[in-house]
Amino acid sequence: MKAKEIYLKDIKQGEKVSSSFLVAEKNMAFSIKGSPYLTVKLKDKTGELDGKVWENAVELDREFKKGDIITIIGRAANYKNALQISITGIKKCNWEEVEPTDYLPGTKGDVGAMYAELIESIGSVTKKPLQELLYAFFKEEKTAELFQRAPAAKGFHHFYLGGLLEHTLSVVRLLIKIADHYPEMDRDMLIAGGLLHDIGKIYEFSYSQLIEYSDEGRLIGHIVMGVEMIDKKISAIPDFPTQLALELRHIILSHHGEFEYGSPKRPKTMEALAVHYMDDLDAKLHAFQAFTSDSGNADSDWTNYNRFFERYLYRKKQPL
Repeated sequence: MKAKEIYLKDIKQGEKVSSSFLVAEKNMAFSIKGSPYLTVKLKDKTGELDGKVWENAVELDREFKKGDIITIIGRAANYKNALQISITGIKKCNWEEVEPTDYLPGTKGDVGAMYAELIESIGSVTKKPLQELLYAFFKEEKTAELFQRAPAAKGFHHFYLGGLLEHTLSVVRLLIKIADHYPEMDRDMLIAGGLLHDIGKIYEFSYSQLIEYSDEGRLIGHIVMGVEMIDKKISAIPDFPTQLALELRHIILSHHGEFEYGSPKRPKTMEALAVHYMDDLDAKLHAFQAFTSDSGNADSDWTNYNRFFERYLYRKKQPL
């Protein structure tokens, strides 16, 4: 396995760069004089940086495509107050030669420990049909492998390898607290809904190289895909209660809350409402935290304008 030489965050202006990166985007363009040049968005787990190929652009463009790992030779320079790399050489690498987690960001949590906690939460479910259904998903080898690797989104929250597991476990933890506070709610249904609300995302995204939407993700989406997956598992469980199946499917179909956010149904049970709000809360707080930590304008108590939240966000001051 080839060790990565340098990460993007560590590159300084004027430095010679000889290292491997993931190609997030590539575009051919032409200068004012009509000369072709190539723009390559380089990516690793620490961020993204533009690279420019000024010489032999057409020839080098044929050597690789978006989603490839390439080793480049170049030099970092400042252009319009932004760092970029002027690339003079490119060689395509094989994915088998590199460690994928060097090039895609991943959860900082312990994946094994998080998944063990998820399985433990299933053990606390008292309704045996629901417990059997959950084990049918999360003790299945393929599902377990995909669920531990999948992102939760492409660009808003938990958009990294292991993000789906991290987000789902966080939602389930919140729902368990909700169940303790509102004992009239169905704790088993809350846990099942929390665990399965985004199950379709293991197929909505492709994440073996770049994190992208799959064809199924674009054409169908994780909500409908999730219900289809649940229906298939339920059909293999003899005498699964019809009412349980109905309520669980409703949670999946309504967890985005409103029609305008892609939800086929709006929540009509207490459990569905709770799953929707905890899902939404965890996603937004994670996005808020990530943006206030990573946004530019570091000398100010305020972030740059955030287009999703449609506001500037205040960074909490450290206590004196």
